[in-house]
Amino acid sequence: MARSETNPWLHRYATFVAFCTFLLIIAGALVTGNDAGLSVPDWPTSFGTFRMPRMVGGVKFEHGHRMIAGTVGILTIILVVGLWIKDSRRWVRWVGFAAVMAVVAQAVLGGITVLFYLPVAISTAHATLAQIFFCLAASLAFFTGSSWKWNETKVDDPGWPPLRDLAAATTGAILLQLVLGAVFRHGGIGITPHLAGAGLVSALTVWVVAKTLQRFPQPNLSRPALLLAGLVLTQLFLGMASLLLKVQAQGAPQPLPPVVNLTTAHVAVGALVLITSLYFTYQTYRFSSPRKAEKQIASAPEHASA
Repeated sequence: MARSETNPWLHRYATFVAFCTFLLIIAGALVTGNDAGLSVPDWPTSFGTFRMPRMVGGVKFEHGHRMIAGTVGILTIILVVGLWIKDSRRWVRWVGFAAVMAVVAQAVLGGITVLFYLPVAISTAHATLAQIFFCLAASLAFFTGSSWKWNETKVDDPGWPPLRDLAAATTGAILLQLVLGAVFRHGGIGITPHLAGAGLVSALTVWVVAKTLQRFPQPNLSRPALLLAGLVLTQLFLGMASLLLKVQAQGAPQPLPPVVNLTTAHVAVGALVLITSLYFTYQTYRFSSPRKAEKQIASAPEHASA
């Protein structure tokens, strides 16, 4: 019997895995915010054993992060098995396989981070891969939905640059900004590059939202664009508030709860900004196509070069 391309229970489970991944990003932000990265000084054991340590102080953040990460890893493996059994689309299966590989790499990077005492490059790579894995998990939740298909009826995009290119550039800039934020949080750079990245992301967001409302006011494109704008605005306010509190808390003997809460919210909303921009980019590729002149050049490059 042929397998259906979508399965409602598989979609619900993929959505659950993506949600758990979001919780994992929050847990990781709490580890960094509370300076708890070396509260458990060994890996893969905890204080030389695989038994549960006392969940006090920074240990509750660091070991709790490990427990959530392990759970997400197991959930991801189960999801990929379900994809290979229930989903007939080979490319979706390979996205799932990439998610499993990302989980394995993330665990290794997390271990190296502890064993080598939080090197900036490895810590940044760990934080960056967390965002990439979140993109993969969220993509699987999108792709397994009953309404998801790539061969939608497309509307010609008469403007330049094509909205799909602008959306992809915005998503790339957001990911770069999250990398700069991770380097800043781990002490590798000052605040200036991160502020410059925030300005770039804000400008691109305004541009992409304006072009979307101008060219494609239909809900399947305008709604995620407006949601992206709202999240970016929220992120800017959280970033400014976090920076002000950090300046006021300089010299504090330990991380203060208001600073930890704000910086954690800043990381969490940053992840939501990335996923929303990624979803919007997918939508532009599903429902819009480049202007006809560009398609004609692409189909007849010999005439374009003449």
